[in-house]
Amino acid sequence: MTKVARALCAAVLTVVMVSCSNGAAKVAQIAPTPIATADFSGTGPGSLIEAMSMPNIDRKIRALGAKAVRVVYRSTSGIDDTPTEVSAAVFIPTGTAPPGGWPVIAYAHGTSGINNDCGPSLSPDLYGAATLITQYLKLGFAVAATDYQGLGHPGAHPYLDAKTAGLNVIDSVRALRAVSKDVSTSWGVFGGSQGGGASWAANEQATTYATDLNLVGTVALVPAADISGFAAAAATQTLTKDQQAAYIWVLMGLQRTRPDFPIDDYRHGQLTQDWDALSICTGPRAEERARALNDLNPADLVPTTPEAEQRLTDLLTRTALPQQPTAAPMQVIYGGKDSYINPEWTTTAIDRACALGDTIDAILQPDKGHGDIDGTPSIQWLGERFQNQPAPNTCPTPPRDESSTNTESGTESGGG
Repeated sequence: MTKVARALCAAVLTVVMVSCSNGAAKVAQIAPTPIATADFSGTGPGSLIEAMSMPNIDRKIRALGAKAVRVVYRSTSGIDDTPTEVSAAVFIPTGTAPPGGWPVIAYAHGTSGINNDCGPSLSPDLYGAATLITQYLKLGFAVAATDYQGLGHPGAHPYLDAKTAGLNVIDSVRALRAVSKDVSTSWGVFGGSQGGGASWAANEQATTYATDLNLVGTVALVPAADISGFAAAAATQTLTKDQQAAYIWVLMGLQRTRPDFPIDDYRHGQLTQDWDALSICTGPRAEERARALNDLNPADLVPTTPEAEQRLTDLLTRTALPQQPTAAPMQVIYGGKDSYINPEWTTTAIDRACALGDTIDAILQPDKGHGDIDGTPSIQWLGERFQNQPAPNTCPTPPRDESSTNTESGTESGGG
């Protein structure tokens, strides 16, 4: 294995979870400048609204001489198909592009928050993703890293609405291509946790939404594919602590994106008083959220009536994956001890996708959880997709049981 490949392995293992702490030392900031060569002529999904340099990006990326650009681009809501605006960070390697242009990796990040200031593109190290992006740039990939709707740019974030995130991922690739003419139409997706659901959804939506692009495959680590079981777990007070954190942000996302959502059917007592603090992802008040989560009474999350529980279950079921066949092969890696996404939920989602005719390489790591999943198999798998090699398919057989000894992990602020 080459030095770059080993570094890529290490980076993959740490991107499932995202830390949005602002504890880094303050340094002098250089003012961004407009990208004069970007193409602003378009008006449809993926077209540019703004493109600015990122002079303060992590030094690992600066050292490569890569072009780093923060963009605002047009996208589409997965809830009602209305036009939206989304931010992202995009990167182009230095040097001469290969014939056909730089191939693309779309990076779909894990949970970073629920508020506008929780977008990774606002952070110099992209909330820890800079290491992985550096390795992709070294391998000759251009990279598009969306913030998702409502993160990094004004708007409401529909947390764990995979379809919306998937559309945002697709349009980030279009935005990247509008920044540079040296970018290929061939692209793949790598995402973990919330980003795992986004990666899966991007593959599905590409069948009709991205016919102008050539998707080669997607990787979904511990994907938030189907969280409809959250409602029943809240009703029986069996949500894990990790699931409570994610569930609260799911409720907040529904409250903010669906004006008729009866939020007070799902929150009670001290939880209602702590609601604002529980939305925080960064800054000096972040410890307030930690305190509120620690003191949370599970009874305060119980739906008011069986009808309220069923209403939420139905709503989450309508947004669950799969929703339609995928456009390209997919690899799904998940853990048997996941405290955020029950592995049974993921297995069932995979079974449904197999029934739709999808090509899936499903890998269950029974001794792994959420943040310590071993994503190493994804490196070779995704590389083979760009080489047009036949994709392995575990459908309709059960997922491969792949025990792993690697225990490196990251940190997460919310879940999913």
